[in-house]
Amino acid sequence: MTGSNPTDRSKLGTKRHILTDKNGIPISVVITPANRHDIKAVTDVIDNAVAKGPVAFLSTTKGRRRRRQHQHLCLDRAYNSKSLKLEIIKRNYVPHIPYKRKRGQKERIYQKRYPFAKNKRWVVERTHSWHNRFRKLLTRYEKKTENYLGLIQLSNSIIIYRKIILG
Repeated sequence: MTGSNPTDRSKLGTKRHILTDKNGIPISVVITPANRHDIKAVTDVIDNAVAKGPVAFLSTTKGRRRRRQHQHLCLDRAYNSKSLKLEIIKRNYVPHIPYKRKRGQKERIYQKRYPFAKNKRWVVERTHSWHNRFRKLLTRYEKKTENYLGLIQLSNSIIIYRKIILG
């Protein structure tokens, strides 16, 4: 995946990009080289999801108007770009990316306009922590990408089993 680097003693540097549901159950995982920017992997993660993507539908309640409901996608500040937001919207997701505050600015304008867009990034960080409990994933020993991806998928199935079946 990556070439040799003198600072990390020629080890393979990889990143795990994980898409989870609101409970932290992994839906999709993509491995990229460590020297590749995160923005380039978001569409791959969304497209490789096990479950089908969200469908925008109209909901009705008694005596109320119909409204369109979408899936929400909480992202990190590193994913803040207009082209990425458009790609996410094309896939029927509503992106929630924290506003980058400029130096000297005290209040977040974005948070005033969109109070429902709170960052729920801790769910994904918790899933990364669950992955790091597996010794083979904490330090990458495999040279082939397919073997490492297989171990990640095995750990995903164990995490899903523990969360859903065991409670």
